[in-house]
Amino acid sequence: MIWPTDELTRFEVARLVGARSLQISLGAPILIQSEEKDPIEVAKLEFKNNIIPITIKRKFPSGEYIVIDVKAGIENWIKSHSGEI
Repeated sequence: MIWPTDELTRFEVARLVGARSLQISLGAPILIQSEEKDPIEVAKLEFKNNIIPITIKRKFPSGEYIVIDVKAGIENWIKSHSGEI
């Protein structure tokens, strides 16, 4: 089965939030106005507002890569999981 390119797996969501929180903790600019100081919580807020500036390339066993539509994936995740991460 090939996973749709506009849906994220739970592993991709964890990777997005984790990678973005690492970027924030290392001094990357925060893309959302918030009083929150914890990098993980800031990354979750950015995820919920669909402004995470990261691209996902999904690799298949054949060695082929496809680029995932992260914006549509986040929107679908929020709809199907009631906004929970």
